[in-house]
Amino acid sequence: MSQDILTITEAASFQIKDMMKEHGEQEAYLRVAIQGGGCSGLSYGMGFDHEVQEGDVQLEQHGIKVLVDKESAPALKGTKIDYKQSMLGGGFTIDNPNAIASCGCGSSFRTATNTGTPEEC
Repeated sequence: MSQDILTITEAASFQIKDMMKEHGEQEAYLRVAIQGGGCSGLSYGMGFDHEVQEGDVQLEQHGIKVLVDKESAPALKGTKIDYKQSMLGGGFTIDNPNAIASCGCGSSFRTATNTGTPEEC
């Protein structure tokens, strides 16, 4: 298991656990991935999964079992997932040290080795 691919903060883990409970997914894995799209070329994806795929990197943070596919792992290395609360509500923030460009919405990026497939905003 490679713990250095990504870090989930305690605040984010509380929110993820609440979402898992709300949707009856307490036994699920949290799958974190990147995919083509967004105005900068790549976008983040997070969701619940019940199956480990061949090549998945498995890790555990704050009691949450996490899966990252082997294609996403290099672009996510060192990434920190946090949850911030503000007067306008709350939301997950993703701090990816590999991103060399990102868009204003904060959910699309590209790395030096992966430009993805940019789309219109």
